[in-house]
Amino acid sequence: MGRNQRAESFGLISCVICAAVGFMAMTLYRAHAPAIWQLTQRTFTACAAIDAACAVFSFIVGYTHFSRSLHEQRHWYLVLRRLFEVLALSVVYGSTIFLTSFMFLDMINGMMGKAMSGYLPAICAAFCAIFGYVTFVQAELMNAKTLASLLPFFIIAGVSTAGSTSDDPYWANNNFSQLGDRTTFAARMFNSTLMLGGICIVIISYFAITELVANYRQRLRWHGDATKLGSGPIPHFVQRTVILAILLTLAGIEFFGIGMFRYTPHPILHNVFARSLPGVMGILLIALPWLAPQLSKAVYVISDLAIVVCAYAGVIWLEGNNTLTNVEALAGLLFLGWFVVFTRQIAAIETDRMQAQLLHAQYDAATANPTADSMRTVPIPVNVPVTRESSANNTPDAHDGTSGKRHHWHWPRRHENGISGTAVEPSLESRLASDQ
Repeated sequence: MGRNQRAESFGLISCVICAAVGFMAMTLYRAHAPAIWQLTQRTFTACAAIDAACAVFSFIVGYTHFSRSLHEQRHWYLVLRRLFEVLALSVVYGSTIFLTSFMFLDMINGMMGKAMSGYLPAICAAFCAIFGYVTFVQAELMNAKTLASLLPFFIIAGVSTAGSTSDDPYWANNNFSQLGDRTTFAARMFNSTLMLGGICIVIISYFAITELVANYRQRLRWHGDATKLGSGPIPHFVQRTVILAILLTLAGIEFFGIGMFRYTPHPILHNVFARSLPGVMGILLIALPWLAPQLSKAVYVISDLAIVVCAYAGVIWLEGNNTLTNVEALAGLLFLGWFVVFTRQIAAIETDRMQAQLLHAQYDAATANPTADSMRTVPIPVNVPVTRESSANNTPDAHDGTSGKRHHWHWPRRHENGISGTAVEPSLESRLASDQ
């Protein structure tokens, strides 16, 4: 079986196992949990936790069962790095699935009412089966685009669930801080969503920055070779990358701080994180063309447009024609949308880089043995010039007058700093599942 078919097959096995575990775990919980934990919201919390636990376990198995880095003995730092990746991605998936499961349970409870109680083990098993299958397949075929798409769904699920379960019907008239400025379940859900969202932003930013570094190393390695795409160093690349990493990390830390410090007990700390976040976002979006010149111009236009829209909404709020809640919601959604676009651009750069490495590895292997059969099966890189070994005749079908042999088209020889004819290196700097 190929990699994709194997992932689907093992995903089905994970689906069945997670469904059985979810059903038994929820049945045991309903039978042995104390009465205080049999309340609706606490039962939903336990059910969502079971779903998240099954999904995380399935993800870890799918991500590591073919990993060679975890068995590396000479380079211990590769093992530590892969363990950090597993832990970080488990946090992202666990947080997303917990909040998503709770949101769906709350929606089903609104439709079914008390009748849902008898179906809870079956519902838990169904959720565990779905999440176990999806996480295993995504872990086996992990890429940055998949990872980036989780963040907005995770944030929206947590905030909408907190807003729908809040006992304060007037929180939307003031600001989002009022939604989390309590000790109720909804307030804890909202604050936890912000904290976990900040952690996820930092984790995803780490993978994005490492891919920019890997892409730049390839540019330097291929610099001066006419047969390779992308050449030339980027001025002040290290400084730009460090500043970009600092701004993205600060954005994640500020999301975490807003959820960590509620306004009533910690007004100063809450305002420091809440009011500094727009400044960091503004600097990041305005300076993006200088910080990350590898991105497309469309991303820069979208960034400037987001700043204009947020500024216009802020002016309307200052005039008294809008609420601060709407301004905060708009700014938060625009930033999350921009972050998804940014990370998907990085994922596209990664895909293009891996395809270019594979293409030129095939090309270099063919040039090492330029037979007619091997050259016929190698795709031509778009920027590789095709040359004639002889300049005496301009037609490919002409014959040499002295030897009587036909001239052939030849590939230019490899540059000294090009990649060799061996297999493509997995690029441990950035590939989320490189050793698969």
